[in-house]
Amino acid sequence: MMRILFIGDIVGRPGRELVRTGLRGLVEHYRADLVIANAENAAAGFGITREIGDQLLEWGVDVMTSGNHIWDKKEALDYIGAEPRLLRPANYPAGAPGNGSYLARTRDGRSVGVVNAMGRVFMLNIDDPFRVLPREIDALKPRTRIVFVDFHAEATSEKIAMGWHLDGKATAVIGTHTHVQTADERILPKGTAYLTDVGMTGPHDSIIGVEVEAALNKFLTALPQKFETATGNPRLNAILVEADEASGRATDIERISLSAGELQELADIADDRPVRSSV
Repeated sequence: MMRILFIGDIVGRPGRELVRTGLRGLVEHYRADLVIANAENAAAGFGITREIGDQLLEWGVDVMTSGNHIWDKKEALDYIGAEPRLLRPANYPAGAPGNGSYLARTRDGRSVGVVNAMGRVFMLNIDDPFRVLPREIDALKPRTRIVFVDFHAEATSEKIAMGWHLDGKATAVIGTHTHVQTADERILPKGTAYLTDVGMTGPHDSIIGVEVEAALNKFLTALPQKFETATGNPRLNAILVEADEASGRATDIERISLSAGELQELADIADDRPVRSSV
């Protein structure tokens, strides 16, 4: 069996700190073989830098996915070309730097395909993800039966449609972008694990990661506001998918939502320190 841990959109320093302090304990607790994380908001809530990407990899993330904020930091244009473990949506037009898929390997040498794509409803009108994703999956299938898809999209209907479109083709189709974890995890009839949105790893006393006052004023006044990453109630949202390596079918899917304190308890267990209370 293969166990894949996927961490929802990492937002700013609060999200990075959760990964830094909690990932090793999380991996040990859930016996994860591979860690994927959406990192497009890891740099102050918008984009990613080389320094931050390298830190996430050092802390135990194996593959980083992204979405519409991938180009928010100028240096990402060079970094994504040099770091194959950082993906941009595969349905960006030809000529965009970087790649939309990656063949990862677990620590014991097993292969896992990871594909990233972006929706078009209420988003940038790029190439059709419903045509691009099957091609990307087919290109990986000769080398692995396990293919994990991060579908970065706004509309619930588009995400659900993609789940059904890829049922039996991908091991998992997990949505990102809204920063709000949904409760509709399931395994579709042909064996694909599905969740509309994995949620956010960052400050949950916020409006999708942004300080409440500025975001609220934007709704109240329709005037430009300076958005700052919030800090309150840091929480990690993730999903664990278990799959059969021979068939590529998912056998289980589990939502995860942990506070900073709960992550610290898992870290204490991993470090064999006295635990303050049970998780």
